[in-house]
Amino acid sequence: MDNARIRKAVSEIIAAIGDDETREGLRETPRRIADMYAEIFQGVEQDPLEALAVTFDAGGHQEMVILKDIPFYSVCEHHFLPFHGVAHVGYIPKDRLVGVSKIARVVDILARRPQMQERLTSQVADCMMAGLHPTGVAVVVEAEHLCMTMRGIKKPGSRLVTSATRGVFRTSSATRSEFFSLVREEKR
Repeated sequence: MDNARIRKAVSEIIAAIGDDETREGLRETPRRIADMYAEIFQGVEQDPLEALAVTFDAGGHQEMVILKDIPFYSVCEHHFLPFHGVAHVGYIPKDRLVGVSKIARVVDILARRPQMQERLTSQVADCMMAGLHPTGVAVVVEAEHLCMTMRGIKKPGSRLVTSATRGVFRTSSATRSEFFSLVREEKR
């Protein structure tokens, strides 16, 4: 990431909106934003498949595995404003299982890029298929987009829900229905 270039661009934005980048409150803003971008866009330089590199023998387990309510933060590529929410990821292993933290890591890596929620949802599903070669994968992502809540239409609390299904989740309505019912199940 080109930290110096980001700082320069932020200084230009401050000047372009008519403010003084040398005033006390803005003096360090270009540096802070450059540091923040390095953190929130670190997924650009990471391969999510590496998170799935270590797997375990499934020991005959060929039933659904679901990790629900994975919190994530991303940035809308259209307005560079945050969107945030939760992802639910399920898969049915063939031969290999992955540690559950690795599923959350895949979501995190893919979310830490300029994104569209629809693409993020598909990328998580495709990565799980490529990395684990399961019988199938299903992903649901629910998020609130600040580009819609703080500007434009101004509808805070609205949530976009997207889904992606691969393999048996796409071909079997019973499997797909089981996943969606388990994802909707309330916490106890």
